[in-house]
Amino acid sequence: MSVSEQPPGAEVTGIAAGYAFDGPALELGALLWNGVCHPDARIRVPLPVLNRHGLVAGATGTGKTKTLQLIAEQLSANGVPVFLADVKGDVSGIAAPGRDGERVRERAGQVGQEWRGRGFPCEFYGLGGAGPGVPVRATVTGFGPVLLSKVLRLNQTQEQSLGLIFHYADAKGLELVDLKDLRAVVAFLVSDTGKAELKGIGGLSTATAGVILRSITAFEQQGAGDFFGEPEFDTAELLRTAADGRGIVSVLELPAVRDEPQLFSTFLMWMLADLFGGLPEVGDPEKPKLVFFFDEAHLLFSGASKAFLESITQTVRLIRSKGVGVFFVTQTPKDVPADVLAQLGNRVQHALRAFTPDDAKALKATVRTFPKSPYDLEEVLTGLGTGEAVITVLSEEGAPTPVAATRLRAPESLMGPIDAAALDAAVKGSPLYGRYAEAVDRESAYEKLTAGQRAAEAAALEAERASREQRAEARAPREKEEPSLVEQVVGSGIFKSLARSVGTQLGREISRSIFGTARRRR
Repeated sequence: MSVSEQPPGAEVTGIAAGYAFDGPALELGALLWNGVCHPDARIRVPLPVLNRHGLVAGATGTGKTKTLQLIAEQLSANGVPVFLADVKGDVSGIAAPGRDGERVRERAGQVGQEWRGRGFPCEFYGLGGAGPGVPVRATVTGFGPVLLSKVLRLNQTQEQSLGLIFHYADAKGLELVDLKDLRAVVAFLVSDTGKAELKGIGGLSTATAGVILRSITAFEQQGAGDFFGEPEFDTAELLRTAADGRGIVSVLELPAVRDEPQLFSTFLMWMLADLFGGLPEVGDPEKPKLVFFFDEAHLLFSGASKAFLESITQTVRLIRSKGVGVFFVTQTPKDVPADVLAQLGNRVQHALRAFTPDDAKALKATVRTFPKSPYDLEEVLTGLGTGEAVITVLSEEGAPTPVAATRLRAPESLMGPIDAAALDAAVKGSPLYGRYAEAVDRESAYEKLTAGQRAAEAAALEAERASREQRAEARAPREKEEPSLVEQVVGSGIFKSLARSVGTQLGREISRSIFGTARRRR
């Protein structure tokens, strides 16, 4: 009996009924039960609930990236824009049709999929112009002190001091565009001229300023300086659709900065927070305005301060009502804080390994995050193959669906990167390239403080010159009141006596000698 001819039992029928939605839905795959795939038992996720957030988890090599690709394709086809972070450089293939082959046809047959290769409209971005892609930059002010403290690895006290620095710069109209602006303001606030500026609100210690300045320098040495500047990227660009109505898939190319994972994870959080700040409330729309996939999510939460975690939790909780869905992508659910995990109603859990005691502990913790089910989830999660996952999502009414082991569909786009020439052509042909490609360095805090310092130096020199002149003028009258040596001699009785004998030879000699005149030669 073939796989498709296996008679479904009551469990299969009951689970399948939980995914029989009336409205538009994304097709994820077919139900697995006792190792048998049931193509008629379709596992789906309703389109309207994709702003309720989700989690895609699993060990390395279990198929998480292909799951992202599968979901992104169908979202685009339904007119929903998508954002994907391409950490390994293999998601760019979503722009090109997939290649037909024996493995693709086999998978399609197993899950009842009518597969056809097709590409989807894409925009490619790069952080600060690092690697291929339209440059994505943020200003230091736009990034904010909380996110910047995270990426600079500052402690709570240093984070609070950085907040004071931002407050001062904002109050004084000192625009923090790039890192040299921030460095200039920090240096000014601990200088003889500026150290009194923050005295009334706590001040900035020289030691804390030194830590911040060293952290900025180390950050720049990692090549991060180019990520801050102008033109600042408008995150509303991520909400666009193509001329044919399909949602544009925005792919942030990150291979060039993969050695700085905390940097790009924090930048992803900035993009999400910026979207949150700019979108209106829409409640529960018929379909999301954007679905944002947050790859390598564990890096975002590692070593995070309390303020940072509170900011993430608040953003995730509230951005749902603005029509944006967020999927965190990581290895195990325990990588995500409980307050955030509680908001992730759509779950795709790929295989987990249990090679070590820590692995076994993580496996048990993962099982406890799922609703009760007829599966032995510890056994199922360690036995899943590549491209298989345990799934539970929210129904159209917002209730969790039954847990379903699922063999996932094959993506219809290219499962791998497009070639470099095609990627470069796509980037330079983008209407956004001319808007963001060239960095702009306008007058901001650094230039203003530098100009102010030059003006202060010039004023000091002018004050010194004026002081010298005043001292000279004060001395001048006294010099006139005191007769000179010549005047003293001329006014003396001796001179008058000698003058009476001016006609004599001796008088003439004396007179010339006193006035400095030369004797004539005869």
